Amino acid sequence: MRLGVFVLAGRFPGQGDHHALERALSTVAAAEDAGLDDVWFAEHHFMPYGVCPDALTFAAFALGATRRMAVGTAVSVLSTVHPVALGERALLLDGLARGRLTLGVGRGGPWVDLEVFGGGLPRYEHGFADGLDLLLKTLRGPVTSGDAWFPFREVPVVPAPAQDPPPVVVACTSDATVDLAARRGLPMLLGMHIGDDDKRALITRYRRQGGPPDAQHVSAVIAHVGDSREQAVTEVMAALPGWLRDGLAAHRPVDGRPGPTRDPHAYARLLCDLHPVGHADYCLRALRKSVRRSGVSRIIAMVDVTGDPGRTLRTVDALGAHVLPALRTPPGPDLGKLA
Repeated sequence: MRLGVFVLAGRFPGQGDHHALERALSTVAAAEDAGLDDVWFAEHHFMPYGVCPDALTFAAFALGATRRMAVGTAVSVLSTVHPVALGERALLLDGLARGRLTLGVGRGGPWVDLEVFGGGLPRYEHGFADGLDLLLKTLRGPVTSGDAWFPFREVPVVPAPAQDPPPVVVACTSDATVDLAARRGLPMLLGMHIGDDDKRALITRYRRQGGPPDAQHVSAVIAHVGDSREQAVTEVMAALPGWLRDGLAAHRPVDGRPGPTRDPHAYARLLCDLHPVGHADYCLRALRKSVRRSGVSRIIAMVDVTGDPGRTLRTVDALGAHVLPALRTPPGPDLGKLA
């Protein structure tokens, strides 16, 4: 069982970008002090949903600021970066950090990022598999590509890949991506927008497509610890819908398709119902139930769900002091009711 934090660096209403980054930094330090296993960074462009535009850069800073925790990207977006450039940076960090880095990658979305960075809609829609394969080749080196997206002659990879290159996980939100991850033998990163049964179904499909049965998949959740279930939900519902409203509205499609249409209040309530939001014992039981139902024992928790650093740090401390040690103790036959 592994439990870490998932850092989006979201800008909540009335706050500034640097306030969001300062909260993110304090979360990293608190997670290290609390004994949590790892910290993962999201990547977004041009929106308050997350003010970190380069997950690997933030990961590099975190690797330098910590000594113990593993660090991951959730995710580095392949549609807006050259796979060889991303692979070079990952190999550099992996060598400097001596194996603490996990590179999470994803396709991203059909947003204006594709126009700004020159990836284009065709590469987003049809080039993800080729980009992933080129990234994997780079992590092994030397590398060449004869495909239409990245034509170039063979080049060496510097720094040379270690015997065991940094592990790669793939964000999976569709059957096609699940099938791709399975065929490449890569673990999946499963989002917080779906519940345990849906995650279990994706893992079942993954195995049917030939994915290794012992793959260490990663499950994203939200987590917030309060004095009671009611208080914790109230705190989240007072802040999270505003962040979701502003963040979803800022997603600008690169073409004429509509943007996200989720109702922010309903989505926030769904997240509270799906994930560990409550007193510490509630969160413990919710996570045990999630591991049992989903089959995923590597959890990363978005703990900054109110924009209040004090409440975020309280959650991190509770996860480290109460929840994680108990999660590593085999539960009895009765997991108890969530209340």
